[in-house]
Amino acid sequence: MCSLWVVLAFCCLEQLCADQSLKPQIAAPKLATNNPTLTTVTLEKPFCMFDSSLCPNKSYVIYLYAMKESASAISSLVTDNSSKPLDSTFQKTSGGQLGPYKAALFNVPNCASPPRLADVGDVSKVSDVLKQYLFRVGDDGTCLYDPNFLAVCNPPLAPDTTYRFKYVLLDSTEGIMKDQTLWSDPIKTRRVKLPLKIDTWPGRRSGDMIVITSILSVLVFLLLAGFLTSVFSAVMRSEDSSAETRCVSQTIQQSEPTPQLSSE
Repeated sequence: MCSLWVVLAFCCLEQLCADQSLKPQIAAPKLATNNPTLTTVTLEKPFCMFDSSLCPNKSYVIYLYAMKESASAISSLVTDNSSKPLDSTFQKTSGGQLGPYKAALFNVPNCASPPRLADVGDVSKVSDVLKQYLFRVGDDGTCLYDPNFLAVCNPPLAPDTTYRFKYVLLDSTEGIMKDQTLWSDPIKTRRVKLPLKIDTWPGRRSGDMIVITSILSVLVFLLLAGFLTSVFSAVMRSEDSSAETRCVSQTIQQSEPTPQLSSE
């Protein structure tokens, strides 16, 4: 009987280690284009990661923790001494600078019936499929400033900053952590581009082309203004010449002697 428990314990340990060898993955480019963005990172949800840790007649949820790569390894723990997950927030950790914060809470994905990725091609189903399969970190721009917001806050990430992410399986019945993944590989948000380096649509022109185009536009404007000024000056000179001609003509007419009739 004792040996049976040893075998079972060994099997559970192997399963736990197998689960813990997994880590959050960034979403495939086909499912999430432009990822990461300046302030968001889209991850795949933990399908089938925690199946070996689930027990019947118990309730579970998934916590997603995020922290900046610059946070120290000592502060990367997500549970206290009693295995209860930390209720750290974005504000308390300075956006993940001081340690991990809870960025999301959602139900355990159903490994038995995952979303059909083939449905992504169906316009009417694509939104629902992506919502089931993916999670976007940094997608809530209002929760930090809403005093009535009580749910887990998922505020925008910092641009040009490297983050790591971790999934935690919480036993809702006992309120303790049942399992967890490793921290993800470093994922860096995009940096803000300088105006001269921004590609514009259409044509995806470079910053140098934008500057050259601007200069040429100014030169064309100056040439057009000079041309209009020349035309205006020519018209004014023409009007002045006509007026002067009329004045000279009237003067000549007035200076000519008027013939007088002889009186008999």
